[in-house]
Amino acid sequence: MSAAPPPTPPSRPPAGARPLLPEGARRTAAWCVVLLLVAGVAAVFVWLVVVFKTAVTPVLLALLGTALLGPLYRRLLLMRVQRSLAAGLTVLAVLVVVGGITYIVVAALVDTGDQIIASLRDAAQSITRHLGAAGTSLDDLARNARQLLEKFGGTAASGVISGLSVVAQMAATAVLALLLIFFFLRDSDRAIGVLRTLAPRSTGDMVEAMARRAFQAVEGFMRGTTVIAAVDSVLIGVGLLVLKVPGAVGLAALVFVGAYIPYLGAFLSGAVAVLVALADRGVVIALWVLGVVLAVQVIEGHVLQPVVQSRTVQMHPALVMLAITAGASVAGILGMLLAVPLTAAFFGVISELRGRYGTGAGAEGGPPDPHGHP
Repeated sequence: MSAAPPPTPPSRPPAGARPLLPEGARRTAAWCVVLLLVAGVAAVFVWLVVVFKTAVTPVLLALLGTALLGPLYRRLLLMRVQRSLAAGLTVLAVLVVVGGITYIVVAALVDTGDQIIASLRDAAQSITRHLGAAGTSLDDLARNARQLLEKFGGTAASGVISGLSVVAQMAATAVLALLLIFFFLRDSDRAIGVLRTLAPRSTGDMVEAMARRAFQAVEGFMRGTTVIAAVDSVLIGVGLLVLKVPGAVGLAALVFVGAYIPYLGAFLSGAVAVLVALADRGVVIALWVLGVVLAVQVIEGHVLQPVVQSRTVQMHPALVMLAITAGASVAGILGMLLAVPLTAAFFGVISELRGRYGTGAGAEGGPPDPHGHP
């Protein structure tokens, strides 16, 4: 029998041949593929959140509540309080505090709401009279609105029914969020074990570190934002009371609520206060109110933010505005409230990854030797 021919060696490119694409183009293409994959995963995630928003919303609210109430729960545990009882007392404290604040805010807005609306109407009439286009006035707008109401008045009943359903859904979401806060607080130690179980064995430590860093970022954001909101509302409320602006308590409550939407909430609540002062007290008092609002914002930006939120993830204002816009486009007002803490959690994870892998190959043993020696 004749011997089998030897296998043909694989063909190699000539020694002087060059790759089809230069090194820079190949790196750019690789990064584009990575970015497309990340964008695809993010798009699928957002789509799932929108589809299952009825279940996702109370979970996110419960996470924010857990981050805000974590220090109180841990203090109760240090006082030798049983875990379930400590979680129940924390949730009860939430009901008392949030219920009291809601009552004060609603009572203040009800007592002064008509006055604030009347002042805003007067301010709008004054602005329209001086700056409005020819043939455009509040009377024209009211006449057109009346015609629209007469034309589409048959949909009022369905609107009321849909409004009642929205209220019922909000109440159910709040109850479910409170229950989830109880379980999240009581079983927070088990959550880390679940994450380590779900993660591959070699990445358990990294997943735990990222989860802790993300939760710490959200916790710091919620705690710092609450303190800043309280200080802003008190300072602006005192200024409005000194200037005898009508509805000062209600406007201060509006400042407190709006502070949870960074930058945009402060701008809107401050604009309302200035318009009310302009309509009721004149241009001079309105300028004083504007000065008070700007002074409080300066104090917030240069004192409160660096001191109160010094341990949280710092984000550029442009990034915060982009996050708020994206959240509003996905979930409206709720998305605006959740966008910034979720972004803070994301950057907490990025910070942890940068700390682990950002120093290159020599992260654990110093800089690599240029000659290849260990």
